[in-house]
Amino acid sequence: MSEDEKLLKEAKKLPWEDRLLHKNWKVRNDANIDLATVCDSITDPKDTRLREFGPFFKKTVADSNAPVQDKALDALIAYLRAADADAGRYAKEICDAIVAKCLTGRPKTVEKSQMVFMLWVELEAVEVFLDAMEKAIKNKVAKAVVPAIDVMFQALSEFGAKIVPPKRILKMLPELFDHQDQNVRASSKGLTLELCRWIGKDPVKSILFEKMRDTMKKELEAELVNVTGTARPSRKIRSEQDKEPEPEAVSEVVHSGPSKESAADVPQEIDEYELVDPVDILTPLEKSGFWDGVKAAKWSERKEAVAELTKLASTKRIAPGDFTEICRTLKKLITDVNIAVAVEAIQAIGNIARGLRTHFSGNSRFLLPVLLEKLKEKKPTLTEALTQTLQAMHKSGCLNLADIVEDVRTATKNKVPLVRSLTLNWVAFCIETSNKAVVLKVHKEYVSIFMECLNDGTPEVRDAAFSALAAIAKL
Repeated sequence: MSEDEKLLKEAKKLPWEDRLLHKNWKVRNDANIDLATVCDSITDPKDTRLREFGPFFKKTVADSNAPVQDKALDALIAYLRAADADAGRYAKEICDAIVAKCLTGRPKTVEKSQMVFMLWVELEAVEVFLDAMEKAIKNKVAKAVVPAIDVMFQALSEFGAKIVPPKRILKMLPELFDHQDQNVRASSKGLTLELCRWIGKDPVKSILFEKMRDTMKKELEAELVNVTGTARPSRKIRSEQDKEPEPEAVSEVVHSGPSKESAADVPQEIDEYELVDPVDILTPLEKSGFWDGVKAAKWSERKEAVAELTKLASTKRIAPGDFTEICRTLKKLITDVNIAVAVEAIQAIGNIARGLRTHFSGNSRFLLPVLLEKLKEKKPTLTEALTQTLQAMHKSGCLNLADIVEDVRTATKNKVPLVRSLTLNWVAFCIETSNKAVVLKVHKEYVSIFMECLNDGTPEVRDAAFSALAAIAKL
């Protein structure tokens, strides 16, 4: 028996950790091979040995000896195939070690590392996986960045957007578009196109294009023409693998003519709001001189101050905060003697409603009476601004039909016919864009209001009341 054989034979008597971290690389190599064999033999994910083995891998995958590191990855793959989501407790340290030590290795090492990442996603450690990818793409060595982008592409492509959150990937892409390495840029372009297949071209373009160089935009625009077909997940997370298959599909397909799609071919509804981070607008507003501007004697200065708020609030998603004083000020400005100032204030409210959504509910109820009262003005620009803002407040979830019953009842008794008719038009819009269950809860109150308005002396009010009744009848 050779010295090496004697050493390996004696080493097998040692505890797992001593073998896996032994000073002799051959012992470590042999230990990883044995560990992989044991993991392959485990059929119960609750086997207590899996808890024992889990902490070993954060060190073994970082082995300085390349062949041993390969065998450690083999053992980890076998371990993850045997384990269940409980193994996620070890995910962060293992993923960080792989990012630090494996992605610049030999092609086979990189490939096995990617297999490990995919198995972590399968075991529902997707957030840890994406945290690791955020670190990987910051590596100064381009050779380590490309595999990270490619495995995100693979994860999204195989598991789909319901498992791999597009928002996290969208946040990573901008810094990759300007990367010095052309392979990184090419991979990031491929990942962007894959995102388009899952969440649609428009959300991706809206969020990313403003952060791209013109050259990259042109390249992507040319490629986007070819993004058709239906994106379907081809792989399930472990906990779903034994369940009955459910049809699922999302796509960015523009169909012409009558649709004959099955339920499985309907594109996924993607809310762009959920894909972006909230933006603080209160801090820059304070610095803009808003509070002095809205008190200015000159109407142009008041309008300019509110226009700055309108601009800041045009961001897709606004960070919640205390907007109470701003809304008190806007309430006064709605009735400003200068129509341009009033229109600007109304538009600002609409933007805030779109950006804050349900976080603007209380302030929306506070502003609603004065907005409805303002419908009496016959200026088209004012009417248009009011209509857009009122619709935005409902569509964004700031107000629902139950919230506005009493305000509507009051407005339909307003002495100005225009207030009555335009309020009814708005309520008809709210009914048409509301969930049926919501309408059914309050339809009795609204029907009584509309029936009363059918006797109004003004034809426009009667017509609007009839349209509102028709909207309920369609449900």
